[in-house]
Amino acid sequence: MQEESVLTVEVDGREGLLEKIRRLVLGGDFPPGAVLPEAFLAQEFDVSRTPVREALKQLQNEGLVEIRPKVGTFVREPTHREIIELFQLKESLEGLAASLLARRGQTPELSTLRLNLEESEAAVLTSDSGAYARLVHEFHWTIVRGSDNLKLAEHYERLMNQLAYHRLVLRTIEHPGRLAASTREHRAVLEMIEHKDPFGAETAMRDHVHASSREALSEPERSLRN
Repeated sequence: MQEESVLTVEVDGREGLLEKIRRLVLGGDFPPGAVLPEAFLAQEFDVSRTPVREALKQLQNEGLVEIRPKVGTFVREPTHREIIELFQLKESLEGLAASLLARRGQTPELSTLRLNLEESEAAVLTSDSGAYARLVHEFHWTIVRGSDNLKLAEHYERLMNQLAYHRLVLRTIEHPGRLAASTREHRAVLEMIEHKDPFGAETAMRDHVHASSREALSEPERSLRN
């Protein structure tokens, strides 16, 4: 059985074990509260249990799983308070990213954002929530990468993992009218960036993230632990 480091990515571009397990947790295959069996993960990724345990410890540090000694490892969902605090940080980081991108003028990211909006509007018309969820990730990450601030992107990635954002998006876009409203908010952000208005871009992005947080926090209390 091939041993694999949990903290590295192979030079040919393959994911390291840590990233593979993280993606499995965030992808929704294992819902909050589900057990993550070490034996299954070792078999799934063709490694021994030792690197699997290392990876799970790291994911516990990131707040994605909970390891209960002599019981097992469980997928963790952020508490209600954690979601509030993480969204506050998300609002600040994405607002800053939009502002920085607006200051850069014409960049390749603008073309990506324009195409993203076209595809998002098409997804709204066909009520394709799966495609829309993918486009939401692309829109926000394009702006973060377009900020050209590596430290911002580094902290943002960790934040998004802790927020388990993909699961939140899949839930909130099912709310009536949210897809169309979110697309309008995205367009407002892009217009400010195109106008090279850093203050307007930051405000529009902050407004959008705040609206998203209201949708996420409007979930029934039984789905968010206090």
